[in-house]
Amino acid sequence: MSSMPGARDAARRSALRFVALLGIVSLFADMTYEGARSISGPFLALLGASGAAVGLVAGFGEFAGYALRLVAGWITDRTRRYWTLTITGYAINLLAVPALALAGRWEAAAALLMLERMGKALRNPPRDAMLSFATRSVGAGWAFGLHEALDQIGAVLGPLIVAAVLHWRGGYREGFAVLLIPALVALAVLLAARRAYPRPQDLEPRFAPLETAGQAKTFWIFVAGAALCAAGFADFPLIAFHVEKTRLLAEAWIPVLYAVAMGVDALAALALGRALDRFGPRVAAAAPLFAGLAAPLAFLGGVAGAWAAAVLWGVAMGAQESVLRAVVSQLSGPGKRGTAFGWFHAVFGTAWLLGSALLGMLYDRSLAALAMAAALLEAASLLVLLGIRKGRA
Repeated sequence: MSSMPGARDAARRSALRFVALLGIVSLFADMTYEGARSISGPFLALLGASGAAVGLVAGFGEFAGYALRLVAGWITDRTRRYWTLTITGYAINLLAVPALALAGRWEAAAALLMLERMGKALRNPPRDAMLSFATRSVGAGWAFGLHEALDQIGAVLGPLIVAAVLHWRGGYREGFAVLLIPALVALAVLLAARRAYPRPQDLEPRFAPLETAGQAKTFWIFVAGAALCAAGFADFPLIAFHVEKTRLLAEAWIPVLYAVAMGVDALAALALGRALDRFGPRVAAAAPLFAGLAAPLAFLGGVAGAWAAAVLWGVAMGAQESVLRAVVSQLSGPGKRGTAFGWFHAVFGTAWLLGSALLGMLYDRSLAALAMAAALLEAASLLVLLGIRKGRA
């Protein structure tokens, strides 16, 4: 009898180490590609791309990346090759970034940027499926919250590293080249995790509940609620565009505004992850709640509203990246998690694309209409997610 608590504690420590290892991988990976994204637009312009081409590259890359996750999730569940798919995806995702330093034409740079997005799409479903195996021991909310917090540390550091390179009279190519260092560190830690945990599915207790027919219905209701949240979410580039266009803040303060949002994102992911483990899937409603409050403040609230919106936007993003992913793991069985994450990401990304297009068009016509549309979509999402209950085995 006394050995059982000890065995559970050992299993929990092992699962937590696995989550931390994947979190460190994400930290250095985000440092790499978020650093690149901070200068990719100006770099394409420098190579001769038009504004329309830059927008098309960004939009198509995001859409293709999310759509490919559905295929990647299906392959994950069919093959159970979690590590092979994850390592391949990370290698494509990360090595495409420093290769940008060698691009001589904007078409080549655009191809590398889209390749980076596709690599991310390939590795996300199998990686999230592996993370989900650790959630039974440490809690789904805490596992995905810790992972997101480490992830966002990299998202803050990457652009700062690139900014430092540019400050010391380096060019865009030097900025991309420096990002080879965190890319290689991420891949080294990933390979170390592969050696330490060759079968991450063994982290999940044998008695873990399997999915039932009721859970399948609940899962799709949840995906619909998450899609509404994505559709109404005013993305930060649109907020930053508004801040710059209306001269609410000096240009140099816009990256600071983003850094504040990213810092809040990391803290919110940890706090909301803990709350999810204690109070259940209804905590997912925090995502549309805070997103719905952020939009009116961002576009109608002036300078104070912009700073308040950055904080609320960060909380909403933290909830999306930690709690929503954690709930997916709770509403899907071990053998179907790759497909579940694939469907979730594909639907969520498509809704985000369509919603961003809608909000962008409304921005040119009426800020009040934009704020109202975002708030209504988030309110609809809130009602759906508040009704989610964890399926029973």
